Amino acid sequence: MAGLYIHIPFCRSRCIYCAFFSTTLAPAWQDRYVDALCSEMRMRPSDQPLSTIYLGGGTPSLLSRENLQRLFACIEEIYDVSALREVTLECNPDDVTPAFCQTLRLLPVNRVSLGAQTFSDQRLRFLGRRHTAAQVDSAVSLLRQSGISNISIDLMFGFPSQTLAQWETDVSHALTLRPQHLSAYALTIEPGTVLFKRIEKGELEIENEADETSRQMYELLIDRLAAAGYDHYEISNWALPGYRSRHNSSYWHEEPYLGIGAAAHSYDRQSRSWNVSHLSRYVLAIEQGRLPSEGEPIDAATRYNDLIATALRTREGIAVDSVSSPFRQHLLKSARRALQAGLLTLADTPSGTALRLTRQGLFVSDSVMTDLIYV
Repeated sequence: MAGLYIHIPFCRSRCIYCAFFSTTLAPAWQDRYVDALCSEMRMRPSDQPLSTIYLGGGTPSLLSRENLQRLFACIEEIYDVSALREVTLECNPDDVTPAFCQTLRLLPVNRVSLGAQTFSDQRLRFLGRRHTAAQVDSAVSLLRQSGISNISIDLMFGFPSQTLAQWETDVSHALTLRPQHLSAYALTIEPGTVLFKRIEKGELEIENEADETSRQMYELLIDRLAAAGYDHYEISNWALPGYRSRHNSSYWHEEPYLGIGAAAHSYDRQSRSWNVSHLSRYVLAIEQGRLPSEGEPIDAATRYNDLIATALRTREGIAVDSVSSPFRQHLLKSARRALQAGLLTLADTPSGTALRLTRQGLFVSDSVMTDLIYV
């Protein structure tokens, strides 16, 4: 089975940290863009039934009721949805109104991902977010009243001058909402973002001790969520039992997925492709009957390296016996230093030996993965 990802790039405003492709041209382009999405789906048929659908962005909750209904009607017309188990829609908290919830009742959406980020209005303003902390609480309440019983919340930590106590307040607030799923990420400085430009101009300074503080915040999060019954199943993701993100898990377990829309990526185990990250170029190409995409075949070494960068992020880790020779020998040899340092562990499982990050290894996962890469 396969996952379907649809990229909705529209935003009312840009957050200072965001490096994803997005645009603020929503009113003028929304109808044409949805037309283009439907046309691209017709140009990319699949004989594999869909198990998950994920509408990400950008801000998918900015789409009108009519366009959301058109989009899902096209999906059901073009693809086999008989085995569909999870349909996720990313939402900005202030978009979740009673009218929006009425729209959700007309759609097959059964999971909502809320970009909360923080429960501090001051930090929300710093990020350029357009919602308030109170609107997160309201959104969760409205969604549950409308029948959405699977809610994920995104949190962010490592803000300039943020204290451990302030982060604990955010975590505690999130736990009072009891979301089924929670994702948490350290604030990162990506080239090309507003945040990067502000730092480059000297308008903002990041303290030298921020890395250590972020580590303490991550440790606090691990402990608090474990005590609250959440399963830490991927480096940045936690879920109550039975509520792991099925769609995102496909990325970490080599399952094929189809990406529709500007900047969307696709993967079929043999190759990967990506659409142009430009709104008008994407729409015009589709309107002319062309797929605005590039791609590349995946050779054995690339597939191994992809496995390192994805499966090792998960609690299950890498099934050693599933790695083909000579990459298995390379994996075990290059893992020795991290195993000796207590950053990796070899664990016996019912399906064989698995290489996993330890808790200590979680904090330096990038460097551990770099050591395992095949060059």
